[in-house]
Amino acid sequence: MTSNSLSPHRFPVVIVGAGPAGLALGNLLRAASVECVVLETESREFIERRPRAGVLEEWAVRALERHGLAGNLLERAERHTACEFRFAGERYRFPYGELTGRHHFVYPQPLLVTDLVREYADVRGGDIRFGVRDVRLHDVDTDRPSVSYTSPETGERQVLACEFVAGCDGARGVTRAALPPGSARISRHDYGIGWLALLAEAPPSADCVLFGCHPRGFAGQMPRSPEVTRYYLQCPPGDDPENWPHDRVWKELRSRLGAAGAAPLTEGPLIEKRVLDMHDYVVEPMASGRLYLAGDAAHLVAPIAAKGMNLALHDAFLLADALIGCLVRGDGRALDGYSAASLRRVWDYQEFSQWLSEVYHGAAAGDAFRAGTAVARLRRLFTSPVAAAAFAEQYLGTAERY
Repeated sequence: MTSNSLSPHRFPVVIVGAGPAGLALGNLLRAASVECVVLETESREFIERRPRAGVLEEWAVRALERHGLAGNLLERAERHTACEFRFAGERYRFPYGELTGRHHFVYPQPLLVTDLVREYADVRGGDIRFGVRDVRLHDVDTDRPSVSYTSPETGERQVLACEFVAGCDGARGVTRAALPPGSARISRHDYGIGWLALLAEAPPSADCVLFGCHPRGFAGQMPRSPEVTRYYLQCPPGDDPENWPHDRVWKELRSRLGAAGAAPLTEGPLIEKRVLDMHDYVVEPMASGRLYLAGDAAHLVAPIAAKGMNLALHDAFLLADALIGCLVRGDGRALDGYSAASLRRVWDYQEFSQWLSEVYHGAAAGDAFRAGTAVARLRRLFTSPVAAAAFAEQYLGTAERY
């Protein structure tokens, strides 16, 4: 059921944002008979088509499976067991599946969002209100918080009283801004580089993810489907995508991903071009009063290590358990510990992203020392079993009980 009418009663939980974190949280709460409502400023069609990340760690998929949320994913996702680094004109395949017995799932975020919103709204009858405007949070530092918004149909102001607010509305949403002054610290790191994010209507040119570490800048290939491939090219921060016409893009990709014995890239039309300025931030704590943040509202990790969607789901699983414990069993201990439990993984993934950034970008830093240490890190992966095992564990993510 999709509703845009005012509910006459108090909701235990109002979820702001219908991304992976908000929708996973909503589904888990519905399964536990905890009433909730999801507010989303965009349309259903928009969130189901918005291009985003596509790499899921195995622990996250198994957790979705245990909650009945992975049927389409398990049927349609590709399994990846290796990646390939290309540097100094050579190819170095890294078989992390052989080292760990685990793998990645490649399943574009729009498909996961489509699955989750269908399960929440159409199957489980959850209340989700699309196209809402001017969302505001009120009294989150009291025991009677509320969320208000403008109805897109009537233009009237609607107010939802609740017990808790879950802020799952991403990096540009309103919930992080609603934290009371002085209640949280935001730690930020800027890499000083940009990535030109590209979607090409072309099959992948290799059977795995490719990382090109080149003096001209990083390049990456991330397969999305048999027909569509995600590419990245390092560029200046704030660069204009129009500076990258078709011929220049493919010339740079061929140069930066070229290696002895590598098959030529399969070219195709570019259906998306946008520049991402590489930066991270972390909000500490991820909660204040009755407001709890999850996903990009609480932390942003640059797409360097493909961790963002996995962190969002990790937050959702933790927060769902904590809210259910409090609202169903009257036990608030997990809710009190939610922020600290989530931040342990957040900081672990942030550290790995920084480490990997030096591997990717050191060769193009214009600094001989950084370039030399980047190559040393790369060579160690392929000469030291201990280094290889440590990298594989971080790249795949630590297994969880969820």
